[in-house]
Amino acid sequence: MRIAVLGAGAIGAYAGAALHRAGADVHLIARGPHLEAMRAHGVRVLSPRGDFTARPRATGDPAEVGPVDYVLLGLKAQHYASCGPMLAPLMGPGTAVVTAQNGVPFWYFFGADGPWEGRRIEAADPGGAVSATIPPERAIGCVVYAATEIERPGVIRHMEGTRFSIGEPDRSASARCRAFSEAMTAGGLKCPVESDIREDVWVKLMGNATFNPLSALTRSTMAQICSSPDTRTTAELMMRETLEVAERLGVHTSISIERRMAGAERAGDHRTSTLHDVERGRPMELDVILGAVVELADLTGVGAPTLRTVNALASLLNERLEQGTERPKAAEGAPVG
Repeated sequence: MRIAVLGAGAIGAYAGAALHRAGADVHLIARGPHLEAMRAHGVRVLSPRGDFTARPRATGDPAEVGPVDYVLLGLKAQHYASCGPMLAPLMGPGTAVVTAQNGVPFWYFFGADGPWEGRRIEAADPGGAVSATIPPERAIGCVVYAATEIERPGVIRHMEGTRFSIGEPDRSASARCRAFSEAMTAGGLKCPVESDIREDVWVKLMGNATFNPLSALTRSTMAQICSSPDTRTTAELMMRETLEVAERLGVHTSISIERRMAGAERAGDHRTSTLHDVERGRPMELDVILGAVVELADLTGVGAPTLRTVNALASLLNERLEQGTERPKAAEGAPVG
């Protein structure tokens, strides 16, 4: 099995190292000092489950890799539309693209039953640019529950979680999903094949759509948001509105708001990946995490006043980040989720 990890950052390099350890032919595609360190020394994983080093091939040029069976996308969703030149050399007739992203995926209504089948979500697929780059029939949905960070070039710190839930957008039980799941499991990861990956999308969105923008606006950790009565109430309202949108779309999650809040409190003083970006002056992964939920609220007739207010505030901050007018500062702590 040949697998290319396009965007072998914290999550991509972690999964790629595990797959390589299981015997897959893995090619990590990265850039800068991180790439040079992986070339020279391999990927060093530091984990509560045990440290290890893997030495998959690493390159900055996908043309050196050629067509593969699977591409695992480790890019943030806002970079999907522009990844075509990097993705093209990796694509063969049967190549599958495992879209390991936060938020609402561009393929959400592909193969979905009901009145919105085939509909494009503008916040996730602006102008159809993402689906033109990654045909939805190539996509395998993937929701990541692992928390990792690049501690230094070539060294991945794994904090918690090993689950990478996958599934076909059209809900089929495919051989390609089973094969990828088996490879991930052989590498020591959890990779269940879900009958409808959309439920996992919304379970993770409960946290991402809430804590990521709130943490960016308040410069606070998840535990700090939970410990303040006012922001805790705001978070609970956002989760309730997110679940209402999911319900209108026919998705019924098994995770309660109370359980999700308790999980956030256990995360302690870790910073969200969105806060991590803001503190470094980088644009947030906001459109798919929150903007798409608001768009789906419009589609389904959900009021969602709290989601709309937070989205408006976070969007203004994101504009400043995109323009380079928001001054970065040094950050401490580990990004999660």
